[in-house]
Amino acid sequence: MPIIKKIIFSLVFVTLFFINNSFSQEVKKIGKYKDWETIVFIDGNNKVCFAQSVPVLQAPKKNQRDARLFVSFRPNDKIIDEVSITSGYEYNNQNSITATSGKSKYKFDIAQENFAWISENKIEKKMIKTLKKGSRIMVTGYNKSGSQTIDHYSLLGFTKAYNSAKKNCS
Repeated sequence: MPIIKKIIFSLVFVTLFFINNSFSQEVKKIGKYKDWETIVFIDGNNKVCFAQSVPVLQAPKKNQRDARLFVSFRPNDKIIDEVSITSGYEYNNQNSITATSGKSKYKFDIAQENFAWISENKIEKKMIKTLKKGSRIMVTGYNKSGSQTIDHYSLLGFTKAYNSAKKNCS
C-alpha cells in the first residue's frame, strides 16, 4: 500500500507542477493585419513581442517548410527591432542568407541551426524601413546539402503589426 500512495503522490505533484508552469507562460495573439500578425509571449517577468509572417510563395514548391520572418522586441534584454528568420531547416554556413526587396539587399550574418539574424541594429533599422515601404521581400537561404530555397513574404500589414508589437513591449 505505501508504494501506491507514493505513486499517487508523485502523479499529483507532477500534474500540479505542469499546471503551474503552463499558467506562468502565456501567448497572446494581439492582432492579424493582412499577411502579418502580432504576438506577445510572457514567461514570468520576461515579455517578448513580435510581428511575424509566413511566406506567400516558397521555392521549391515540392518541399513545403515552416518558414517565418520576425521583428521582435525584448524589453528585459533591451532589444528592439530584432529581425530574424527561419526557413524551416538547418542553414548551411558556406552560403549567405539574404533578404531582397526592390534594390535593397540585406545579409543575415548570424546563423544558428534553423534561425538567422542580422548582427547590426543599424542594418535592422534600415531593413524595417524597407519592410514598411515595400510590398514584398524575398529571403534566399541554403540547407545543409547546399540546396537553395526562396521564400516570398508579402509586406501587406507589416507596419500595423510592427507598430502593435512595439507598443505592446514599450
